[in-house]
Amino acid sequence: MAKTQLNVRVDEATAEAARERALQRGVSMNRYIEELVLKDAGEVGQTFVDAAADFMKRYEHVFAEEFGPEPGVGRGRAATPAREGQPGAT
Repeated sequence: MAKTQLNVRVDEATAEAARERALQRGVSMNRYIEELVLKDAGEVGQTFVDAAADFMKRYEHVFAEEFGPEPGVGRGRAATPAREGQPGAT
């Protein structure tokens, strides 16, 4: 993969902290910064996936009622799953 050079300005304390952290990890400053960015991007992606999973869990009964438990099964033909706190709920 081709590399692109970035030039950033940070205060001296931040630069020193980055140097120390890279040294502690045994990696170059470039690699350290790259790892931070990749980790941050991954956390954002994971946050989205977690939020989407939570949304689907909370509203799965609405989707089941509207679209059915299987593709092609539409309104009124889907069994309503048990809701939290009702008998049969998990």
